Amino acid sequence: MRTVNIFDAKASFSRLVAAAEAGETVLIARNGKPVARLGPIDPVSRPVTFGDLGATVTISDDFDTWDEQDERDWYGR
Repeated sequence: MRTVNIFDAKASFSRLVAAAEAGETVLIARNGKPVARLGPIDPVSRPVTFGDLGATVTISDDFDTWDEQDERDWYGR
């Protein structure tokens, strides 16, 4: 595991992120003392997509219109 001082980490942040993507963990140090760790994260087992819960959402054609009935329904008038 390599250690990089904050000044160098700011200058080469993109390379450090690429190293983390490749599986490397890098310690970030201030004045030679490690204060943070940059490393890979565990991949999500599968992405969650809209509709995974089995529910279907239907948006009506007049979704973005507001009429008098909507006014009464919303304000109880």
